[in-house]
Amino acid sequence: MAHGARRKAASGETNGIDAFLSGRAECDGGIVSVAESPARRFSRMDALLTSCALVALAEMGDKTQLLAMLLATRFRKPVPIILGILVATLANHFLAALVGHSIAGVLTQPWFRYAVAASFIAMAAWTLIPDKIDEDAPLKAPSKAGVFLTTLVAFFLVEMGDKTQVATVALGAQFDNLLAVTAGTTLGMMIANVPAVLFGEALARKVSMRALQLAAALLFLLLGLWMIADLQGWIG
Repeated sequence: MAHGARRKAASGETNGIDAFLSGRAECDGGIVSVAESPARRFSRMDALLTSCALVALAEMGDKTQLLAMLLATRFRKPVPIILGILVATLANHFLAALVGHSIAGVLTQPWFRYAVAASFIAMAAWTLIPDKIDEDAPLKAPSKAGVFLTTLVAFFLVEMGDKTQVATVALGAQFDNLLAVTAGTTLGMMIANVPAVLFGEALARKVSMRALQLAAALLFLLLGLWMIADLQGWIG
């Protein structure tokens, strides 16, 4: 009888392990899924580094980077300009990542994942389109506080609907990690814009913006194709 009990216990343990490995577990007569969604498989570092790299490259030659150069040329006060860009980006990209994060929590069906993949591929094409900004727009700020507020408002508004904001929404949906995506995209924006503020036109003359835009487009394309391959089960 003791041997039978041990066999039964061992059998129950084995069945429990098999159920877990198959992605299901029994609880109170019901079946509970323990499989994680695709977005949950990524670590915080994956989300942060990918977001940073994509946005840093996508920002090269973007209209917000052109705005940063314009502000630096007009005001010649780099510290309040950089702080204004930082605060504006944190606020804007937090909202964008929040939208993506919220959507990912509601829409977990495969078609939505395909839509996110398609958005990355579309971003690849969008990145290749050069941006322009009105250099004759009136920008006047007599003090450091005025420069900060002018930069904050201008940068936040120009970033609305921009490719880097749209990319942040898609990244928030893909990785489902709000803070890591916000931190990564903000870091990417600062990597691209701080040198633009400090060195301005000299940097633009020495760095091939077209080459950086092509690199960003390639990264967006590869990420979109990778997502499709993962959804199709072509990636182990």
